[in-house]
Amino acid sequence: YRGCEHGCIYCFARQYHELLGFSCGLDFETKLVAKPDAAALLREELAAPSWKPEPIVMSASTDIYQPLEHEMRLARRCLEVLAECRHPVSTMTKSAMVLRDTDLWARLAAVGAGRVTITLVTLDADLAQKLEPRATLPAGRLRAIRDLSAAGIPVCVNVAPVIPGLTDTEVPAILEAAAEAGAVQASWILLRLPFQIKDLFLEWLTRSVHPDRARKVESLIRQTRDGKLYDAAHDRHRGQGPLARNIRATFDLFAKRHGLDRDLPPLTGEHFVRPHRGGQLGLFA
Repeated sequence: YRGCEHGCIYCFARQYHELLGFSCGLDFETKLVAKPDAAALLREELAAPSWKPEPIVMSASTDIYQPLEHEMRLARRCLEVLAECRHPVSTMTKSAMVLRDTDLWARLAAVGAGRVTITLVTLDADLAQKLEPRATLPAGRLRAIRDLSAAGIPVCVNVAPVIPGLTDTEVPAILEAAAEAGAVQASWILLRLPFQIKDLFLEWLTRSVHPDRARKVESLIRQTRDGKLYDAAHDRHRGQGPLARNIRATFDLFAKRHGLDRDLPPLTGEHFVRPHRGGQLGLFA
């Protein structure tokens, strides 16, 4: 999917919607683009003799389990192809809808070819509704971690973005809750505000929190970006300066304390089975 109904105000993928001729604001959340023949095209690609089963990520920008998936079921159909072929795949989501496909993720995980990452920004339901208005609330995401883990599916947690002055103090609690739910690894990314996302986020910040706090949050963000709101040239995922180093140290400490700093084995394609092409095309495979 291009565009995302979750409507997360900080989403870096918003900028890409402008490449389609839409705005990165409301259009990103309401004017969505889908690929209805994605599963059929995927099967054709996997059937090609030249295809090598290297891990696929579905998706690292917009969420495959956004509300539109209830209707279109594109993620489910693609996963059916991947599970049939035992092709390595992972996803990152903020939606408990991932539980619908537990059967497919479990089949993939059983041969070391499937993994799910759940994104957790905050444990505060009120703040989550403001930041991520149509994504699953934090309690629902923790339930997804528990249920997927119980089904034998490795689940990672991505604490992203960490927002200085707004969510950074929650890092220890988020990691503790994720570990208790069964997550096996954790990662984090500092808030990124490229291009027009800066203006969207600052407008939201002023509208959604007390003006005095909004100014403080903006100041703290700038402290992690050498006075700027974004600096892609200097560690864009981690930031710089004392505050950024403190966030990194806090994350590392509590990730280690809760056993979330481990290295996971890479997803494997050693069990990959090439799908059969229908009709006479199969004669040329």
